[in-house]
Amino acid sequence: MQTISPIDAHAIDDAFILDVREPGERDQARIDGTLHIPLGTLVERLDEIPRDRTVYVMCHVGGRSAQAVQYLEAQGVDAVNIEGGILEWYRAGLPLTLGDAE
Repeated sequence: MQTISPIDAHAIDDAFILDVREPGERDQARIDGTLHIPLGTLVERLDEIPRDRTVYVMCHVGGRSAQAVQYLEAQGVDAVNIEGGILEWYRAGLPLTLGDAE
Protein backbone atom coordinates (compact mmCIF):
# COMPACT_ATOMS: atom_id res chain seq x y z
CA MET A 1 0.00 0.00 0.00
CA GLN A 2 1.24 3.43 -0.93
CA THR A 3 1.47 6.02 1.83
CA ILE A 4 2.25 9.71 1.95
CA SER A 5 2.91 12.14 4.76
CA PRO A 6 0.39 14.91 5.40
CA ILE A 7 3.03 17.50 4.49
CA ASP A 8 3.69 15.84 1.13
CA ALA A 9 -0.04 15.38 0.45
CA HIS A 10 -0.69 19.06 1.21
CA ALA A 11 2.07 20.06 -1.20
CA ILE A 12 0.30 18.44 -4.16
CA ASP A 13 -1.69 21.01 -6.12
CA ASP A 14 -5.34 19.98 -6.46
CA ALA A 15 -4.87 16.72 -4.55
CA PHE A 16 -8.14 14.79 -4.31
CA ILE A 17 -8.51 13.96 -0.61
CA LEU A 18 -11.13 11.50 0.56
CA ASP A 19 -12.07 11.72 4.25
CA VAL A 20 -13.49 8.41 5.52
CA ARG A 21 -14.14 9.49 9.12
CA GLU A 22 -17.55 9.51 10.78
CA PRO A 23 -19.66 12.70 10.57
CA GLY A 24 -19.07 13.62 14.23
CA GLU A 25 -15.31 13.45 13.73
CA ARG A 26 -15.53 15.62 10.64
CA ASP A 27 -17.65 18.14 12.55
CA GLN A 28 -14.75 18.61 14.97
CA ALA A 29 -12.04 19.20 12.35
CA ARG A 30 -11.88 18.99 8.59
CA ILE A 31 -9.80 19.92 5.60
CA ASP A 32 -11.81 22.19 3.34
CA GLY A 33 -12.36 20.89 -0.17
CA THR A 34 -12.21 17.21 0.72
CA LEU A 35 -14.85 14.64 -0.18
CA HIS A 36 -16.42 13.08 2.90
CA ILE A 37 -17.59 9.48 2.59
CA PRO A 38 -17.64 7.57 5.89
CA LEU A 39 -15.89 4.21 5.56
CA GLY A 40 -19.15 2.35 6.24
CA THR A 41 -20.78 3.89 3.15
CA LEU A 42 -17.82 3.66 0.78
CA VAL A 43 -19.09 0.61 -1.12
CA GLU A 44 -22.42 2.19 -2.05
CA ARG A 45 -20.82 5.54 -2.88
CA LEU A 46 -17.95 4.19 -4.96
CA ASP A 47 -19.24 5.99 -8.06
CA GLU A 48 -18.30 9.32 -6.41
CA ILE A 49 -14.60 8.39 -6.42
CA PRO A 50 -12.63 9.55 -9.47
CA ARG A 51 -10.79 6.91 -11.44
CA ASP A 52 -8.71 9.30 -13.52
CA ARG A 53 -6.52 10.63 -10.72
CA THR A 54 -4.86 9.60 -7.48
CA VAL A 55 -7.11 9.59 -4.43
CA TYR A 56 -5.45 10.47 -1.11
CA VAL A 57 -7.38 8.90 1.76
CA MET A 58 -7.45 10.03 5.37
CA CYS A 59 -9.18 9.24 8.62
CA HIS A 60 -8.36 10.11 12.23
CA VAL A 61 -5.02 8.27 12.63
CA GLY A 62 -4.67 6.04 9.56
CA GLY A 63 -6.37 2.71 10.28
CA ARG A 64 -9.69 3.21 8.51
CA SER A 65 -8.03 5.01 5.63
CA ALA A 66 -5.74 2.00 5.17
CA GLN A 67 -8.83 -0.21 4.90
CA ALA A 68 -10.36 2.20 2.40
CA VAL A 69 -7.16 2.26 0.32
CA GLN A 70 -7.09 -1.54 0.16
CA TYR A 71 -10.72 -1.61 -1.00
CA LEU A 72 -10.22 1.18 -3.54
CA GLU A 73 -7.11 -0.46 -4.97
CA ALA A 74 -9.08 -3.69 -5.42
CA GLN A 75 -11.60 -1.64 -7.43
CA GLY A 76 -8.86 -0.27 -9.70
CA VAL A 77 -8.52 3.14 -8.03
CA ASP A 78 -5.05 4.64 -7.56
CA ALA A 79 -5.32 5.30 -3.80
CA VAL A 80 -2.75 6.45 -1.25
CA ASN A 81 -3.04 6.43 2.54
CA ILE A 82 -2.24 9.71 4.33
CA GLU A 83 -0.06 8.60 7.25
CA GLY A 84 -1.32 9.57 10.69
CA GLY A 85 -4.61 10.96 9.39
CA ILE A 86 -6.03 14.29 10.43
CA LEU A 87 -4.28 14.05 13.79
CA GLU A 88 -0.88 14.13 12.08
CA TRP A 89 -2.16 16.81 9.65
CA TYR A 90 -3.00 18.96 12.70
CA ARG A 91 0.36 18.23 14.39
CA ALA A 92 2.15 19.32 11.22
CA GLY A 93 0.39 22.70 11.42
CA LEU A 94 -1.38 22.26 8.09
CA PRO A 95 -4.59 24.18 7.39
CA LEU A 96 -7.87 22.79 8.63
CA THR A 97 -11.21 24.07 9.86
CA LEU A 98 -12.16 23.43 13.47
CA GLY A 99 -15.77 23.28 14.65
CA ASP A 100 -19.01 22.27 13.01
CA ALA A 101 -19.57 25.21 10.63
CA GLU A 102 -19.61 24.06 6.99
